[in-house]
Amino acid sequence: MNEIIFFGLNENPKLIKNEPIKITKPIQFKFENENENENEKQIKQISSCEFSTIFLFKNGKAIEYLNENNSKQNPEKIQIEENIQKVTVGFSNEAILTIEGNIQNDRIIQDIVSGYQSIYLLTSNQNVYGIGYNQFSQLGFDSDLLLKTEKPILMMKNVSKIFSGNYSFSVFLLNSNQELFGCGSNYNGQIGLGESRKEETKIQKLTKIQNIPKGKIIDIQCGSSHSIMLIENENQNQNPKRKLYSCGNWQYNGLDVDTYEFTEIKSSLFKNENDNILDFSVGDSHTLILTSNSKLIGFGLNNFSQLGTGDTNNQSIPIQIELPKLRFNENISIIIFLVNLKNHFFIILLLLFPILKKI
Repeated sequence: MNEIIFFGLNENPKLIKNEPIKITKPIQFKFENENENENEKQIKQISSCEFSTIFLFKNGKAIEYLNENNSKQNPEKIQIEENIQKVTVGFSNEAILTIEGNIQNDRIIQDIVSGYQSIYLLTSNQNVYGIGYNQFSQLGFDSDLLLKTEKPILMMKNVSKIFSGNYSFSVFLLNSNQELFGCGSNYNGQIGLGESRKEETKIQKLTKIQNIPKGKIIDIQCGSSHSIMLIENENQNQNPKRKLYSCGNWQYNGLDVDTYEFTEIKSSLFKNENDNILDFSVGDSHTLILTSNSKLIGFGLNNFSQLGTGDTNNQSIPIQIELPKLRFNENISIIIFLVNLKNHFFIILLLLFPILKKI
């Protein structure tokens, strides 16, 4: 079965009831009061925000933990018995995508992504629709004309991927020509439009991002004041090198300086040629990175020990985080980092998948 490593603020819901509210170093998380068959399930995805956490299993079922029940002082647990493809939890929303999920005119939903108070839908005909609040124009419309919508509205056509964050008022859309567009909150320059646009606190319509680093965009994740982009070099190597680029507020972006366009995060921790960036996850004001050599790297705010460093010292540049001693089964060659991180009441979940063994 999976090993799940947990650290940060252990409340809303309190997932490990016998541990303190603030867990400063990574410890193992175990499902409590689960039968043997439940524990044997392989975890596919975890999505978490301020008051709920959803574990999605490979068999298509899920467990949701909600804010603790005041009468029992334990989190309320809900079994979700559906054929689920993906779950996404934002600050004030959540969505579940099932195999049968679709919207009007039989356009099948292929992906769902949460923002702070909005949800984005990508359909099989490559259209993106937005639902929810638009106070920072995160739906791509003038917020003075459209504050919110309770029905899906078309944002853009010919889209291959959606990128946002569960504490973000910004969104990025990648079209089939690898052109990137962004809109929403730009209070700290987190849309990446450059110095000339840094005074614009919100971008009211989808705008093409210029000066994107060369390579294939693997992922973009957004906090409230920064954005992180993962780029893979387009070459013939079997293991192409991946690099991280960042923009936004200096306290959170890993660069230790404000930047208004995507700039490479350089660190000695990324220089090993035999090591590569495997995955990353962005919270409201911090970032965690997993490398192929099983290094966990983090930067940003740490006031609730959300970096797992054993203290509450903020880190403006990348540092390595000590994990419990684990080693791979001989037949396992890959780890997948599947987390969504919450705002400054941080629950942080690190999923090591598929199988790990304790030394």
